[in-house]
Amino acid sequence: MLQRLQRLRRLAWFLDAALRIPGTKFRMGADALIGLLPGGGTVIMTVLSLLFVWEGWRLKAPTSLLAKMLVNIALEAAFDLVPVLGDLVDIAFKANLRNIDLLEEYFGVVRR
Repeated sequence: MLQRLQRLRRLAWFLDAALRIPGTKFRMGADALIGLLPGGGTVIMTVLSLLFVWEGWRLKAPTSLLAKMLVNIALEAAFDLVPVLGDLVDIAFKANLRNIDLLEEYFGVVRR
């Protein structure tokens, strides 16, 4: 279980925070970049984000936790449909990191 969560943490970081925006303290990841693709970018990133819910289900996380994760993904995807605003929300909201935080908290994983 711990290895799965570590793998998900690395994926979440890559998708949401791998790159620092020059001259700022903000970070963004592949999610924001791929989300720039008209139409298909949002679909691709939403499907990738659903991987976190799938893994949570496989780890036997409670339905209430999976529902919170789905809400995070739905909010980010809904905002992502709005040009420019969606890109800013991608950079600020970071649904994948939120979702891995929820999973790690539930399973009692202490991060260093």
